[in-house]
Amino acid sequence: MPAPSERGLSLVELLVGLALGLIIVAAATTLLIGRLQAHRALLLQSRLMQDLRVAADIVTRDLRRAGYWGEASAAPLSASAPDPRDNPFAAISPATQASDAIAFRFSRDDTQTQDVGIHEQFGFRLRRGVIEMLLGGHWQALTDDATLLVTAFNITPGLQEIALDGFCAQPCPAGSTQCPPRQLVRSLAVSISGRAATDPAVVRTMRSEVRLRNDTVVGRCPS
Repeated sequence: MPAPSERGLSLVELLVGLALGLIIVAAATTLLIGRLQAHRALLLQSRLMQDLRVAADIVTRDLRRAGYWGEASAAPLSASAPDPRDNPFAAISPATQASDAIAFRFSRDDTQTQDVGIHEQFGFRLRRGVIEMLLGGHWQALTDDATLLVTAFNITPGLQEIALDGFCAQPCPAGSTQCPPRQLVRSLAVSISGRAATDPAVVRTMRSEVRLRNDTVVGRCPS
């Protein structure tokens, strides 16, 4: 009997097998790269949101203290009260329009004097993609441009006036601009937009609103 013949792969079969293998490897590589890119984008988004949240928390925390004065009781409603004084820490700049910078003050020293010291003046501003904070007369970076580039930083003031004529013992003179006294309820809307420093496509915005705890009272009751 003749011996059975042995038959291997032909060249065409070998090439087809290699082609199929390369297609499978390419598909698996594409899927892997897509998953890695999606994971990287998710990490960048999480890091970006965390950085924006931290910056917004610091900004809103300090803005909430704007105008604090340890001697607020020295500014009574009546002009006849002894030694009435205005709050030297009440001013916020700008007070009526949106801006990418803000300056404010609050009292935190032990003596609670009328004078505003350099360590009682604060502020925030956007400069070259970085939010900076004023501390002790010097500007310091609040955000890191190696991970976060701030594209927009806006603080929009809001104001509501409440008449306090019920606190006056006597009626106000006709045409008076100082009477009745008014309580100025101030608020600030904060918006921070930024993108990841390593990927311009990853963009996020963080918004918050601050109601200032230290309301300003303007005007006086008649003496």
